[in-house]
Amino acid sequence: MEGTGHYPAIQLKKKVFPELLQEIADPPKTLFIRGTLPSPEYKMLCVVGSRKYCSYSQTVCQNLISSLAGYPVVVVSGLALGIDSVAHEEALLVGLPTIAVPGSGIDDSVLYPRMHVGLAGRILKAGGALISELEPTENATVWSFPKRNRIMAGMCHATLIIEAHEKSGTLITARLAMEYNRDVLVVPGAITSPHHMGSNKLLREGAQAITCAEDILQALGIPLRENTQSRTCNDLLPDEQIVIDYLTEPRTVDEIAQETQRPIAHINVIISTLEIKGYITTRLGKIERTV
Repeated sequence: MEGTGHYPAIQLKKKVFPELLQEIADPPKTLFIRGTLPSPEYKMLCVVGSRKYCSYSQTVCQNLISSLAGYPVVVVSGLALGIDSVAHEEALLVGLPTIAVPGSGIDDSVLYPRMHVGLAGRILKAGGALISELEPTENATVWSFPKRNRIMAGMCHATLIIEAHEKSGTLITARLAMEYNRDVLVVPGAITSPHHMGSNKLLREGAQAITCAEDILQALGIPLRENTQSRTCNDLLPDEQIVIDYLTEPRTVDEIAQETQRPIAHINVIISTLEIKGYITTRLGKIERTV
């Protein structure tokens, strides 16, 4: 297991706490950090979701974050199993800064979960940070996770919910973000999916639906690059290219599955990915190309 010992923990002075974190009703009294906070021009995006996630949510999370590459966005998450680690890993893969807020202290000896000590090390090596209000060698407890959720929600400009069950710890972070008057962004899920019952409930309560990275950038107040609208299909996987090639005119999901001889479940994942990438849209029950 790769350690992170070359990055000692230091206690931040309150005047250099993340600016938004100082505005919440119950800010931490102390804050310890390993690594480096991003410069003020970066927007912080909290990304959270279920520990036991479905393949759709993993694909959506990866594609949304990869589409933010090159923009001044920091991905903040909790170093936990599940969507948290997917978010950190994808940010590292595409060169976005990422900050982990574990439910433990930030010393190697207590980092939780233990299997993510190596991930924490790669976050630090990439110029990111680990942050906690707990003493560096303090172990995680049941109560420390809701407390760290308020730090993630409080320090970020917006919170992105990738997936939330009906009774999910992810909903705690969403509720805190709402309480702190932050934007809550939610990836919609199938109405029949237990993985997204909590997510869809948030949407009914007024959270913003996210269908592409441009939605996130708009919520963060980051202007699109000028060449965003003039993209070509040069970043597609083979099955994605097959679907794009077939869409010479609007088609239903059943027609696409029959023509490409792929399972409908697989086609649904591809369609979601292509929508996130901005290559297709759905109108009146049919899929059509946008590029």
